[in-house]
Amino acid sequence: MITFAAMTIKMNFSLMKYFILFLLLAFAAVSCQNSEQKIPTNVVHNAKSASKKGNKNDMPVISFTKTEHDFGKLIQGEQVSVIFKFENTGNLPLLISKVSASCGCTASKYPTKPIAPGEEGHLEVTFDSKGQRGMQNKTVTVLTNTQPQSTILRLKAQVSTPDSY
Repeated sequence: MITFAAMTIKMNFSLMKYFILFLLLAFAAVSCQNSEQKIPTNVVHNAKSASKKGNKNDMPVISFTKTEHDFGKLIQGEQVSVIFKFENTGNLPLLISKVSASCGCTASKYPTKPIAPGEEGHLEVTFDSKGQRGMQNKTVTVLTNTQPQSTILRLKAQVSTPDSY
């Protein structure tokens, strides 16, 4: 004989399975929708930029005007920004796929659309000195469809507390 408690547990378990199935289907439906931003397939699936083979002249090339910036002396809590300018000096569209910083105190804004050969772009990096103290050396890694695939940008700052400035 099945007790009322056993029936309730069995019914709750059955409902839980349907709920989880519903969530999985909803997630699949949302994640499979088309994105409005279209990237040309020849940029993403460019075998020459994905491997070290091929003529370097047939690839995108990212050329920064500078790769280091020294903010100098800062008072703890200041937020400062720098713009790193670059040009695609290659012969194929340049795509920046990801920009990542070495710590959470650094944020970036970068173009998400392909940069045509000969065109220029910029990458804005903001450093927040809140909670930082002393000499700071931060890096920002830029991942692209070039060879080499990554470029490292460097930031420096001497952060002082307001009472020691």
